[in-house]
Amino acid sequence: MGWHRELLIGFDLETTGTDPREARIVTGAVIEIRDGEPTGRREWLADPGVPIPADAVAVHGVSNERAAAEGSPADQVADAIAGVLTAHWRAGVPVVAYNAAFDLTLLSAELRRHGLPSLRDRLGGVDPAPVIDPYTIDRSVDRYRRGKRTLEAVCAEYGIVLDAAHDATADALAAARLACAIAGRHPKVAALGPAELHRRQIEWYAEWAADFQDFLRRKGDATATVDGTWPLREPAGEPV
Repeated sequence: MGWHRELLIGFDLETTGTDPREARIVTGAVIEIRDGEPTGRREWLADPGVPIPADAVAVHGVSNERAAAEGSPADQVADAIAGVLTAHWRAGVPVVAYNAAFDLTLLSAELRRHGLPSLRDRLGGVDPAPVIDPYTIDRSVDRYRRGKRTLEAVCAEYGIVLDAAHDATADALAAARLACAIAGRHPKVAALGPAELHRRQIEWYAEWAADFQDFLRRKGDATATVDGTWPLREPAGEPV
């Protein structure tokens, strides 16, 4: 049948910013889907403990007032999300996240910030896997396609409906359905087992990062550095 017909876990975070080592979780969602159809979901709203910038509010629509009034403590949300994800990984179920390096690095930073066990600690010292990242896969299998690679744009390319972009639940579901659609269009992707696909994405992401770094340096930024680590960049230094 292929992994895209089996159980998948869609995952997404909406946050206070765009730096995964500094931003905080505002909302999170984990969606169970099988053969493209949702079968269960978990959703979280956090009080991030810091002001949500106006530009972030404009993206996901969660105000400081709502987060403070309705949100759970940030440490509880991070711990709960990590617990759900690692339970699925231990069972061998793939977690799908669009631009996984952002969401998993941010979650890892939140766990560290609150003195909670890391994802690796919860998995007995191994890296989170398997992860399926439609962003990374699409850039590899359709490298020269013009246009943006945002979730909205790639969903449009593959015919996936995304009615509420930047809502964690909608984005998590769209990411999982997008993974299925990419596998449907590209049989070589569908034919890979989740573990092998995970390994290939490590290579594809590193190759993309090296190419992009070279491009930036050719354009004049001699010190440009693009981190090619996927799917998780452990925080460095003291928690912020």
